[in-house]
Amino acid sequence: MASSLFRNKRLWIVALLVVALAVPYIMYLRPGSRTPKPTPVEPPPKVVVNVPPFNADTAFYFVGKQVSFGPRVPGTPAHKKCAAWLVSEFRRFGLEVVEQPFVAKTYFGPRDAVNIIAQYHPERTNRVLLCAHWDSRHIADKDTKDTDKPILGADDGASGVAVLLEIARILQQHPVEIGVDFVLFDAEDLGDDRSESGQSVMAQASNDQKTLTWCLGSQHWARTPHRPGYTAQYGILLDMVGARGALFPREGYSAQNAPGLQNRIWEIAQELGYAGYFINRPGGYITDDHVFVMRGLRIPVVNIISIPNPPPAAFGAHHHTHQDNLDVIDRNVLGMVGHVVTTVLFRTAAGVLM
Repeated sequence: MASSLFRNKRLWIVALLVVALAVPYIMYLRPGSRTPKPTPVEPPPKVVVNVPPFNADTAFYFVGKQVSFGPRVPGTPAHKKCAAWLVSEFRRFGLEVVEQPFVAKTYFGPRDAVNIIAQYHPERTNRVLLCAHWDSRHIADKDTKDTDKPILGADDGASGVAVLLEIARILQQHPVEIGVDFVLFDAEDLGDDRSESGQSVMAQASNDQKTLTWCLGSQHWARTPHRPGYTAQYGILLDMVGARGALFPREGYSAQNAPGLQNRIWEIAQELGYAGYFINRPGGYITDDHVFVMRGLRIPVVNIISIPNPPPAAFGAHHHTHQDNLDVIDRNVLGMVGHVVTTVLFRTAAGVLM
């Protein structure tokens, strides 16, 4: 009897051990009982932004048209005729235009001047600022002859305006859902630049005072913008963006006050194949319209400006000379800069810039 019980007990123990060992395998084989493998997370699809082509030939035409009026020195007949044409072109592209007249208090006396503001979707609060100066210098102080005569300023002024006009034309044909302000500053190039030669009428002035003789239109606009409380998410200033041999290093005030935006613009330029032009070297600190916009309105602004040479030459050989005429303009440079800025703008509108 005891032996039988012992055998039965042993059988029960063996049976329990078999069940204990078999349960995990049964649970594993049962449908729905396996631990699911994690589903791989795919990165979000890359947003492809369709950027319309920038027409360099049209931009070149816009440079030539400005130059055809003659030097655009504030207070002259050529200046007034060009202003009327600029206003009419922006209106032809469907933009609302505000003319902002002011008296430019230059180091050589007062001059009548006008900022031209063309508004795309003026009702929208999300805005981008694109700007350039449209006047030309009143003297050729870096030339060897006719130094007291005004220059045409095909590159220094007209090239940046031409790129903006072409972008305005593009927006008419390819609408976006953001506001854009095209601001053409006047009286940018009437400053005192002859202190080193000893010929300056402000020889006894401080450097700060001499700095304030430049960019009179942007100084005025920054103090009294066309709309009270005006702001924009960022700005781009174009200055000398059309000459043969142009190079665009990283301008100092832009790097200091708008580093993220500058980095993104240069990355896009490299992505588009222009790394040999938008170069990664410091370009020095240039007193230009963006400085006064950033100081006055706290809008981050990047200056795209050609600085092909190291100091002290810095700018191209045509700078502030009579050689700054239509012959120095290169359609390819206009097209390259226009391609970059148009891409930045359309990616902004699509929400994928940063």
